[in-house]
Amino acid sequence: MKVLGISCFYHDSAACLLDGGRVVAAVQEERFTRKKHDWNFPNHAVRYCLEQAGIDVANLDAVAFYEKPFVKFERILKTYIATWPFGLLSFLKAMPLWMKQKIWMSAVIEKELKYKGPLYYGEHHLSHAASTFYASGFEEAAVLTVDGVGEWTTTSIARGKGLDLEILEEIYFPHSLGLLYSAFTYYLGFKVNSGEYKVMGLAPYGKPRFSDLILEKLMDLKLDGSFRLNQKYFNYTYGTRMAGRPFEKLFGRPRRKPEQALEEIHFDLAASIQKVCDEVMLRIARHAYELTGMSRLCLAGGVALNCVSNGKILREGPFKEIFVQPAAGDAGGAYGAASFISHALFREPRSPRWEQAFTGPTYTNDEIRGVLGREDAVFEEFSNGELLGTVAKKIAEGQVIGWFQGGAEFGPRALGHRSILADPRDPQMKDKVNLKIKFRETFRPFAPAVLEEECSEYFELDQQSPFMLLVAPVREDRRAIPSVTHVDGSARVQTINRKQDPLFYGLISEFKKLTGVPVIINTSFNVRGEPIVCSPEDAWRCFMRTQMDCLVIGPYVLEKAKQTRTEEPPAEWLKHIPPD
Repeated sequence: MKVLGISCFYHDSAACLLDGGRVVAAVQEERFTRKKHDWNFPNHAVRYCLEQAGIDVANLDAVAFYEKPFVKFERILKTYIATWPFGLLSFLKAMPLWMKQKIWMSAVIEKELKYKGPLYYGEHHLSHAASTFYASGFEEAAVLTVDGVGEWTTTSIARGKGLDLEILEEIYFPHSLGLLYSAFTYYLGFKVNSGEYKVMGLAPYGKPRFSDLILEKLMDLKLDGSFRLNQKYFNYTYGTRMAGRPFEKLFGRPRRKPEQALEEIHFDLAASIQKVCDEVMLRIARHAYELTGMSRLCLAGGVALNCVSNGKILREGPFKEIFVQPAAGDAGGAYGAASFISHALFREPRSPRWEQAFTGPTYTNDEIRGVLGREDAVFEEFSNGELLGTVAKKIAEGQVIGWFQGGAEFGPRALGHRSILADPRDPQMKDKVNLKIKFRETFRPFAPAVLEEECSEYFELDQQSPFMLLVAPVREDRRAIPSVTHVDGSARVQTINRKQDPLFYGLISEFKKLTGVPVIINTSFNVRGEPIVCSPEDAWRCFMRTQMDCLVIGPYVLEKAKQTRTEEPPAEWLKHIPPD
């Protein structure tokens, strides 16, 4: 059975195609349109998936959409009625788009795809749960999904066994851990649905002195992890803002404007909401263990991208092993919807455990060479053996490398195919890459990519972390990697094994031969405000407009100093480097 999964019309639109239960392709629309978090119908992503399978729409057995639009519309309409007249402006802004497009998904899919076959709608949280359980390789597991909100559900516990998946308990809107975290993202002056990473990165610089106040005034948290939010302090049920004056009064100052410098209170607020998030997730995870009796846990939903909380569950929770879907947010819903229909309904066999997420576009050497020729690029070509030794030496010498290989990653993390690489031993490297290449705040940490068999030598982590979604302490005697060690002594770890990615594994191995360190900096190949690069053209533009030293694209190595022309970064990039 060929099943196409689609997620769209909120943020991070994506498409995924399964054939016989196995992933043929999965990719986000933003990679093609270059519009970060693109929410539009994923025409480009669908086209890519079909091309990879060598089929057209007529060959599909089913299309699955990741949520139920009418149920979501019911929640939105009832919420506006309950909060009337406060939500009038938001109502007038939202309703035209809903009435014209969002609610009529059957008609939209028929129009956009010219498709008239079977169409299935999965509940939002069931799609999340399916996306992680069916990818985990676990025969049975507890499944925890936590996000802002789907139709009505904001948190759910499910049980997966074999091909079957059943939701057991739920928490409903407006009570949402994801929206609570986003309210602090908004209050701290960052963009909701993308700035949550910044709050997580900022938290270790502060003290959680407001955590008790949050639990006293904003959240009524029970021992089993269930909770209610005091809606007096929030605006998200009826307005375009997450929090208003009562929230500001509670913490003693107005919302930080994006251009304002960060102060001690901002660090402390970030630390406080992160501590609360950790505690809520740990309590829910413990309850999921008691409810299901399962020894393994699968996580999905936007909050599952909070790798600090994930690490806390692994270290302090009752589970032997946890698995987090690499595209845990709404993009992963495309895979989740398709996989639920394929496995639970059509009874197709499950795929093996996801070891990697390189399900996006790949380019041949001829295609890459064509792009480089059109740009008059100066480059050298190397065999694989020569390439790895050459690039490892450049990293060891302090060069910053743009690394473009194979298929693009699915999800928000660059995992070694669309990456910027550098030497973790250099204490100045974090600031250099943040300011001169990524054009972003210097407090943002970088992830270490480490050879899997040596992970426990450097980090307090005893399981795989291939998708960079677990934070673990750096061992005290291994702190000679300062540019991937956060201020609190932790790191967001990515483990690499030979089966998962032979080329990237080989590069880190060569770096170890030169330096004795089996770790390199791995961050996404993009600049602030742009999606991760997808095509050779994207990689060339990013390389030329930043202070990267070298671009390695397929077997070709380009040194910045040897190029016949130079490009300045757009003024917009420089203008918006936020103050620390």
